[in-house]
Amino acid sequence: MKKEREPIADLYIRVSTDEQADKGYSQRNQEEMLRKYCDNHSIEIRNIIYEDHSAKSFNRPEWKKLIQQLKKHRNRIDLILFTKWDRFSRNAGDAYQMINVLRDLNVEPQAIEQPLDLSIPENKMMLAFYLTAPEVENDRRALNVFYGMRRAKKEGRYMGLAPVGYKNKVDETGNKYIAPKQPDASILLWAFEHIGKGAFNTAQIWKKAKDKGLRCSKNAFWQLIRNQLYCGKIFIPRFKDEESYFVQGQHEAIITEELFDRVQDVLDGRGRKYRPKIETQREFPLKGFLICPECGKLLTASKSRGRSRHYTYYHCYRGCSHRINSEKITKAFDDELKRYVPQKDILDIYQRIVCETYYEMTNDIQVSKKQVLGQINEYEKRMSHIRDLLATDKIEASDYNDFKAQYSSTIEQLNIKLDGLNAKVPCLDGLLSSGLENLMRLDKILREGNNEDVRAIVNMIYPDKLTFNGNVFSVGKVNVALSYSYHLR
Repeated sequence: MKKEREPIADLYIRVSTDEQADKGYSQRNQEEMLRKYCDNHSIEIRNIIYEDHSAKSFNRPEWKKLIQQLKKHRNRIDLILFTKWDRFSRNAGDAYQMINVLRDLNVEPQAIEQPLDLSIPENKMMLAFYLTAPEVENDRRALNVFYGMRRAKKEGRYMGLAPVGYKNKVDETGNKYIAPKQPDASILLWAFEHIGKGAFNTAQIWKKAKDKGLRCSKNAFWQLIRNQLYCGKIFIPRFKDEESYFVQGQHEAIITEELFDRVQDVLDGRGRKYRPKIETQREFPLKGFLICPECGKLLTASKSRGRSRHYTYYHCYRGCSHRINSEKITKAFDDELKRYVPQKDILDIYQRIVCETYYEMTNDIQVSKKQVLGQINEYEKRMSHIRDLLATDKIEASDYNDFKAQYSSTIEQLNIKLDGLNAKVPCLDGLLSSGLENLMRLDKILREGNNEDVRAIVNMIYPDKLTFNGNVFSVGKVNVALSYSYHLR
């Protein structure tokens, strides 16, 4: 008589790091129990699958690999064994569907501590209980978390990842809160103030805020300028019979309620109705900087209508007839600014000198940053090490929690210290690349720059007014720093 072959099984071991810490589950313990069961029941072990994902769904990497192997190589195994049904799934609907998939592949799932003969209809009731109990436990835990977070919001505490302009912090008692993050908070205050004035287009304010260093998408910016969180309020959403409302938050406000309301009026059209865009070109870029070479008065500017078009002039007034075409002055001033554009062959040297000077001036801060980054890296390695120790049962769950709390607190304090150091010195790479790029285009600033940039640059280079005699410019004084940098006289 032909001897019947022994059944073949794959062992499925699932556990997450949180479950190990909170409930003491162990991969090693599960494997030991499954191996002992196979020995006692003469079951051959083909493979052992280790999983470190939640059982809320079957979207788990190792499980998906297992199903693919079963579909590719049918009839290689007879059983998939695990310790309890909650190791298999915590969702009754998904579990029944997966059991049908496995049966179509001639594979029987089985929990060795909760064995069920699924060919008996009554046992499906027990299976429903085994599967539903963990799902109910998860739902209850989620509901408790929801009510806890809603209660915290009602007390004025912000829950979750800090929004733009804030950072997450932990106080001495372990309570989490958000605090303004510089320089983002100052930039947001500037943005709110300028929107509240109703002088410029909101999209242009966002672009200027980005130029100042704010890291925020356009869509996120539109959302945050509507968010009362920034004036110290916390929103409580509607729930059941309770209507939505705002409470006073425990966090520090970046702007006042009065400023927030003024910004909303502007955005809703109740403030200034016309908000022009910042002009990108000027017909008279040097207006306010030129002195009449004949009488010494400040030149003004205007248009003169010709037969086919308008002509633009800088001219004097009150009895002085001096005037000159604006295009001629603009071209001559472009040539003047070329004196400050460095040659490309010395650009690398210039960049190296700037870098050396920067790091020399910020040497103490750079050393401190390097030390703090090293300490953060060291504690993150320790966190990884204790997770490995817990996974291999070399430390108890209580010891793991103690170490985790200690290291997490230390890392948080180091990150706060690092943020403080970063706030003291700007990132050189971005500033240097954009600065050199703008420096190479300096002679085009009059034609391509906006009002604000043009006036700022001209005023910076020439503290005194300019005189144009028809061919070249006469300057009283050049910026001292530029004079030394370019060896100008």
